[in-house]
Amino acid sequence: MSVATALPPSKRDLRLDLFRGLANWAMFLGHIPSTVLAWLTFRNYGFSDGADLFVFISGYTSASVYTRKMSERGFVFGATRLLKRVWQIYAAHVLLFVFYISSIHFLSHKFNAPDFIDQFNVAPLTNAPVEALVEGLVLKYKPVNLDVLPLYVVLMGSFPPILWLMLKHRNWIMFGSVLLYFAARQFGWNFPSYPSGVWYFNPFAWQLLFVLGAWLALGGADTLNFLVRSRLVFCVGVTYLLFATIMTFAAFLPELQAVFPRFLFDAFNPNDKTNLAPYRFLHLALLIIVVARIIPIDAPGLRVAIWRPLVKCGQQSLEVFCVGIYLSFIAYFILEATSDGVLAQLLVGAGGLSIMTAVAYYRSWSKRVEKSVHADLHRPIGEEGHLPIGGLCNKGVASTV
Repeated sequence: MSVATALPPSKRDLRLDLFRGLANWAMFLGHIPSTVLAWLTFRNYGFSDGADLFVFISGYTSASVYTRKMSERGFVFGATRLLKRVWQIYAAHVLLFVFYISSIHFLSHKFNAPDFIDQFNVAPLTNAPVEALVEGLVLKYKPVNLDVLPLYVVLMGSFPPILWLMLKHRNWIMFGSVLLYFAARQFGWNFPSYPSGVWYFNPFAWQLLFVLGAWLALGGADTLNFLVRSRLVFCVGVTYLLFATIMTFAAFLPELQAVFPRFLFDAFNPNDKTNLAPYRFLHLALLIIVVARIIPIDAPGLRVAIWRPLVKCGQQSLEVFCVGIYLSFIAYFILEATSDGVLAQLLVGAGGLSIMTAVAYYRSWSKRVEKSVHADLHRPIGEEGHLPIGGLCNKGVASTV
């Protein structure tokens, strides 16, 4: 398969931006423990949650973006751009890591709340600070809620050769990803964590979602389009989604557990998130099919003004995600230090979402300004209309004010 034939359609799929923004919002609200805010996310209404959606969409968009870069300037250029993005993600994780653990350590001592140290897995930093920092830099030590970006770094870091092979043998790479997934679950493959245990998101298992997204972007969606059109698959998907919702509720309601045979309940509870349980993967796959059928790519409702904040948060996903993770701890601390009433929880949640949205709009504006300045710097002199030296000087002064 050539690069040109692997390119996805040029039309921007606003559904991806919308649902990636929704995933960022959901992870922020879901990371504020013991609040009603978690019930505003979709992790309590099915087997998969915002993390699954985030990884899947990241694979899809990464394949779309970097395949185009490779088609324009060759594989080496595309691979270097991809690795540059890996460095940006890693730098964002390190910055978030430092701010996160520093804030937890400072606030726990300032307000005499030592439980925060253990609750957010910051004790290793207190016991062996240098060793913990080193292990944090190599992605082995991760405080609570800082697991997604290290997974993202690994998936993106290994993606250049995978993408190159997918452009030639798309289906074989997808098949290899499935084999790796089952082998990891069978033999217990995972990365070691510090000070003990393994990664909360097993990269050998979660790569399946990332590769699936890339496979769909590179033509797999056309192969499976018959599933979206099938009424039978749609009905099966809706039935399974309803079953997943009821089964997830049963984990919180003992009365509902009695409705199911014990073996059936135990098959889905506890939800195996670390190794991406097959029923979790199936839940997201059927959810994608159902949504793709209900909301086509050209649905006019996608451009309604009410969705713009979510779309903007999806387009500036990395910055919004990092801010959301940090704010989740700040929100939890505020509720612990003041009031944990429902009204306070809703106000804190609304405040956090507002800040995340403001960051998204700022980054979008900032990138537009940077592109404009970059274009002006590389514009041929003749395009300036042969301004006199004084005019050029005045223009330069005005642009710096």
